[in-house]
Amino acid sequence: MAKIRHVSYRAENVDAMAKFFIDAMGMTLVQKRQDGAIDLSDGSINVAILPQAANRSRGAGLEHIGFSAADDQEQIRRVEAAGGVADPTRSPYEKKFKGPEGIIVDVGRWPGAALLDKE
Repeated sequence: MAKIRHVSYRAENVDAMAKFFIDAMGMTLVQKRQDGAIDLSDGSINVAILPQAANRSRGAGLEHIGFSAADDQEQIRRVEAAGGVADPTRSPYEKKFKGPEGIIVDVGRWPGAALLDKE
């Protein structure tokens, strides 16, 4: 079974949103990326705060959700078999798919996200 390990939020003010998650939820700053995005962690899940300006085609709010699996290639096969369409976006962390109603899901690994035990 795949486990949620990554949630991506698109914000108008990345620094203010990250500060909120750090102050209100006790999240830890993992890194600030060159593109202005900020990766946070609760020790298990990576929360990426992405700059709104980088992608005006999507409104502020939940951007996508990422899953890790013990066997990424098997999980990718399952997503494709369920109708997920591969997104050509290149990322060092994940492979992206578009599902029903345009939802974007990832299969991969993210900084600050807990590793999975072998099932």
